[in-house]
Amino acid sequence: MEAAQATCPGDVLKDNKDVSVAKNICEIVNENTNRESTPKEEETKNNTNNLKDGSGGQVVNAVAKHYNELEEFGLASRSRSRIFYLRNFNNWIKSILIGNILQKIRNENGGDHNITVLDMCSGKGGDILKWRKGQISKLVCVDIAETSVEQSKMRYKEMQDRNQSSRQRQPIFKAEFLTADVTKQRLKEMYADPDLHFDLVSCQFAFHYSFESYPQADMMLKNISECLQPGGYFVGTTPNSYELIHRIRAAEGNSFGNEVYNVEFESKDKENFPLFGAQYWFRLEGVVDCPEFLVYFPALEKMAEKYGLKLISKKPFAEFFNENVNVAGENRGLLGRMQALEPYPVEDGVNAMSSNQDDYAFAKEALDKAIASGNYDFRRPLKVGTLSKAEWEAITLYLVFVFQKVKVDKKLDSYDKSHVSSPTRTSKRKYDDDDDDLDDTKLSSPKKFEIN
Repeated sequence: MEAAQATCPGDVLKDNKDVSVAKNICEIVNENTNRESTPKEEETKNNTNNLKDGSGGQVVNAVAKHYNELEEFGLASRSRSRIFYLRNFNNWIKSILIGNILQKIRNENGGDHNITVLDMCSGKGGDILKWRKGQISKLVCVDIAETSVEQSKMRYKEMQDRNQSSRQRQPIFKAEFLTADVTKQRLKEMYADPDLHFDLVSCQFAFHYSFESYPQADMMLKNISECLQPGGYFVGTTPNSYELIHRIRAAEGNSFGNEVYNVEFESKDKENFPLFGAQYWFRLEGVVDCPEFLVYFPALEKMAEKYGLKLISKKPFAEFFNENVNVAGENRGLLGRMQALEPYPVEDGVNAMSSNQDDYAFAKEALDKAIASGNYDFRRPLKVGTLSKAEWEAITLYLVFVFQKVKVDKKLDSYDKSHVSSPTRTSKRKYDDDDDDLDDTKLSSPKKFEIN
């Protein structure tokens, strides 16, 4: 793997609408963050360890507990968060991904096609407005955290109420909300309509939890594919395991991060990782403090093949951003409307998100180049839309993926647990992007891989 570099956004904002991208390279610097755990973190870790019984699936319970207890903050409070722009940027990524795939579905099925969506691991319903904008017909939201599901219902009802009181009422999709562990429970048996089929399955920032064990990952893929129409799509965002492992190998200890995020691996062995259950602890300022698992993509692709799912696209966030930001004015304009980039320099009396000016070195460079070019409106102060280096390091841990249902597996008509076998220890395996010889019939055994 080459040195980890990514194009940092250094967009020149003229009137907050016209955005031109400045190509600036920001080298990812891995800083090993060593700090003592807080009492709350130690308690959560202990609870997680106590939940494990060796069969897999117990960490998911701790994750559900975390999100059930996570306090809901209003917009004013979120705007003061250190990761305000990071969260908005991630939201922009999701908006573009969802918008692109909905348009693709319409192009392939006709503009008047009624689109049905499964929002898997839907959280508090943060994407409900995206589905409304996408003019879908039916939505099913599923999450393991009951509190989050109730908040999703409230968001949907509030949207209905606002629409009902509006002078310009518009059709709103029908919605169904379920509380379930998608890594253990068969969703088809829970839908109000047992014959329901989806055009799209979306799983944002959550698929990696299923890689706690082979049976969990297998069940999640079954739930994704079982009611997905042939030709339908499965899209999502997830941590990039190759980037995670590259950074942990560059770190001195078994953790790395900065003021915004921290990743700490349980094992101190940086050479060997199991295909399933490769656990690390992820912390994101104020919103995430959970155990997560590496997703070994060659294994995922092989498992997905059994369910008729073919990988169409897999791209790091930085690459996805650069490909889509200039595709259309709508994409660029959405950056401003969603406040996905921090204006630089900041207004008088306003504090920058990062107190470290080195975090904005690439933004200053883009600003200086724009000033030197003279290609801007001299009547307005020149601004650069950017992200602090600390936020960019966190963002570039992730990738987007798109699978398509290319065939119908008749075996899915009847549920068979025979392939969900207990984990056993077998040979080691190299962690290689070009690894295409995995035998999916043996993936129930957590093989190990070595990093080149």
